[in-house]
Amino acid sequence: MIGAYVLITAKSGAEKQVLEKLRKYKEITDARIVYGEYDIIAKIQVPDISDLNDFLLEKVRSLDIEKTSTLIVAA
Repeated sequence: MIGAYVLITAKSGAEKQVLEKLRKYKEITDARIVYGEYDIIAKIQVPDISDLNDFLLEKVRSLDIEKTSTLIVAA
């Protein structure tokens, strides 16, 4: 399994809606609104790196967001 954290900046005013949509995906094991440079942090679990790529491009980036930063878990 591949674990990753995605830091998300939502479009202004869309934070709660993005969070609700993220929490519906089975790949997201936890998602929270945070304060600081990013609006949301989401923890992802997928079988392999290609699934992570597909999930980020097809599902996460289709939401009402401005940018993401992905941190792949090393250990």
